[in-house]
Amino acid sequence: MMMPSIFKENLFDDWFDDFDNEFFGKKNPLYGKHSKNMMKTDVRETDHSYELDMDLPGFKKEDISISLENGYLTIATNKGIDKEEKNKEGQYIRKERYVGSMARSFYVGENVRNEDIEASYEDGILRLTVPKKELETQDTKYITIK
Repeated sequence: MMMPSIFKENLFDDWFDDFDNEFFGKKNPLYGKHSKNMMKTDVRETDHSYELDMDLPGFKKEDISISLENGYLTIATNKGIDKEEKNKEGQYIRKERYVGSMARSFYVGENVRNEDIEASYEDGILRLTVPKKELETQDTKYITIK
């Protein structure tokens, strides 16, 4: 007998959706194959840096912004919100492709600067390299008691 997997990543999970939704509630749309509009990211650690590969299919380089503030690296995208499509041949009866904005942040530390981070975008994948920075150690200064 086929049973749905615990982690909702099985080929046959969609067959059990109605049953699962009835008894266990909706799936968490932030995780797994059912996630919607989430910027899936792989993070790899090397000796000197962290490398992030983020899936952003269908976005243009101009649609992506990367900022660094208070130690948080934020990647934001915006797609088709301002664009109004007109079709002389007819109207859409169903639109499934993503339109909107989304953002994701990662804490990279207070010592990382904008110029330290490298970014490239090719074939729908944003690649970021964030160097590991040593925390600045502050020497303990002792006060003499008189």
